[in-house]
Amino acid sequence: MRSPDNALEVDQLTRIFDVSSPWLNRVLERKPKRYLRAVQDVTFTVGKGKCLALVGESGCGKSTVARLVTGLYAPTEGAVVFAPDRNGRPMEAQMIFQDPHASLNPRWRVGDIVAEPIREFKLRASEEETAERVAEVLQIVGLSADDARRYPHEFSGGQRQRISIARALASEPEFLVCDEPTSALDVSVQAQILNLMRRLQDELGLTYLFISHNLAVVRHMADRIAVMYLGRIVEEADTESLFSNPEHPYTRLLLATIPDVRAPNRDRALMGGEPPSPLDPPGGCAFHPRCPLASELCSREAPAMRMRADGGRVACHFTDQKA
Repeated sequence: MRSPDNALEVDQLTRIFDVSSPWLNRVLERKPKRYLRAVQDVTFTVGKGKCLALVGESGCGKSTVARLVTGLYAPTEGAVVFAPDRNGRPMEAQMIFQDPHASLNPRWRVGDIVAEPIREFKLRASEEETAERVAEVLQIVGLSADDARRYPHEFSGGQRQRISIARALASEPEFLVCDEPTSALDVSVQAQILNLMRRLQDELGLTYLFISHNLAVVRHMADRIAVMYLGRIVEEADTESLFSNPEHPYTRLLLATIPDVRAPNRDRALMGGEPPSPLDPPGGCAFHPRCPLASELCSREAPAMRMRADGGRVACHFTDQKA
């Protein structure tokens, strides 16, 4: 899988959490330990200067993958390998979090928030140079250098997310992990932030791993999309190929939920059921309890990942059938 064109290579990534009750409760209630497989056997690559989007319903493991990639969680199994950066060291990754209100310290001025990674990594020789870098990145994201003196609560939601982006850019990373960076914002502000991120990608040569549950958003951002369900990738393909020819029934379900202003009352077959608990996943294909194509084979045997005709991947026993 190693390729000089890849910024990130993730191989068979698995993360298991111990969600057992406290020891004394288990002894008194005679309960065994319980484990949650949040991510299982996830494999993908992200090309240099490209954007790969991970999409899926809440709880499918997208944010856990983001935290594994950035080192906030250690993998139970598998590997996360970054390509060398311009200086020959492993490429640095920074993260943009979902809620800018929660991810910014309300007691710090914006200048200190953005300067923190510069000071921690000792990227500038003096406080004067640090202040110059803070002013530079604030202007890059569309804010004013004078905003460094203000506190986060003095800004709107969209402006706070620009501060988060400035903090991520302050250490001059080449790779950004974006964990639903627009989901807490109004629709009109979402478009502004997405356009800013596209511009920064072009100007600074950034590579993105973009986490989202909204396929309409990632169509604007991503070169390639990987669809996750219950901790596994079930389909991956180039963005336009996935939209024009989705092969996995779950991908078709996600695409059917996108509003269409040209046909707001279009007939859509409703797919029932809720995602199963990751503590007690179904056997075989995890999607089979909700799948209109499911057969006895699906409940018995997990499908292997197969190549799509366009070079993508899909894990389904019946990729040639439509619901």
